[in-house]
Amino acid sequence: MAKAATKTKKPSKRRVPRKRQPKSAGLEPRDCATGIVDELAPVVRRVEQEGGAVLAGYRDPLGGHPLLVAILPIDHVQPTPFQRDLSEAHHKRLAGVIEKTGRFLDPVIVVPAPEEGFWTPNGFHRLEAMRRLGARSITALVVPDREIARQILALNTEKAHNLKEKSLEVIRIYKGLLPDEGSQPESSFAFYLEDASLVTLGLAYETKRGFAGGAYHPVLRRVEEFSGEPIRTAIKIHEHRAELLLELEEKVAEAIAKLKERGLRSPYLRSFVVARINPLRWIKGELPEAEKVLQTMRDRAARFNTEKVKQQDLYGAFGSAAEED
Repeated sequence: MAKAATKTKKPSKRRVPRKRQPKSAGLEPRDCATGIVDELAPVVRRVEQEGGAVLAGYRDPLGGHPLLVAILPIDHVQPTPFQRDLSEAHHKRLAGVIEKTGRFLDPVIVVPAPEEGFWTPNGFHRLEAMRRLGARSITALVVPDREIARQILALNTEKAHNLKEKSLEVIRIYKGLLPDEGSQPESSFAFYLEDASLVTLGLAYETKRGFAGGAYHPVLRRVEEFSGEPIRTAIKIHEHRAELLLELEEKVAEAIAKLKERGLRSPYLRSFVVARINPLRWIKGELPEAEKVLQTMRDRAARFNTEKVKQQDLYGAFGSAAEED
């Protein structure tokens, strides 16, 4: 088992792009209308080999990257293998809207899959809605760079992620990186993975789908950050943390059961217990290692004195912030 770094720095805040002067970036409209440029030739061949129809080539108006608009056979488009699970309710609702309008107006983004066909990182529900309607084809914005498929959390706009979905997507992306990128530092993939704590939570959710990760996420995101270790090494650190997290949840669940046996009732019992055992509440300055924090919380949960808790202690103490799942 790889050891964690001796220090865990407080994660830096997400950078917000500065506001630029109006109309100071990107291309003029006519500069975008380039047709099929040389960079698009390989993806044009892929579209045609797959039985699709190329409609137009252009450069995107912000970064100037060459893109392709195409109609693809629907059976040749699949979701990326690390995408979140399909929501039956959402794709059926989408199908109803599309059927009512009689028009498919929101093209899916696709990239060439490794061997054949195309992957969509942001269109699983629209794709399944069209399949539900019996569509033969689907409109796609084809991006030649397969690297875009890893940016699924940024690209997926059709249905907001909850914490479980986001964490499971992150760990699927992470594991997908291991075969070819395992020697690269974990920190180099921060853009794709968004938050180091999501890797640990994803591993916990894989083990226990009913895991209440929302109660622990605020703690984890304070003490976890992406490391400079190769990801094949870093994942072992996350696996160890996920094991500690599940042990902690087991002890918290036992404390909750004892509170319920005493007749105490609240939708926020878990949040209450976690807040009481959280050592970060009183720490200012440098934070302990993630492992140390989880071990401390686990031990405190095991010793949690439920006899001292009164019903009035639970009233109004917590909102729904920790119930993110």
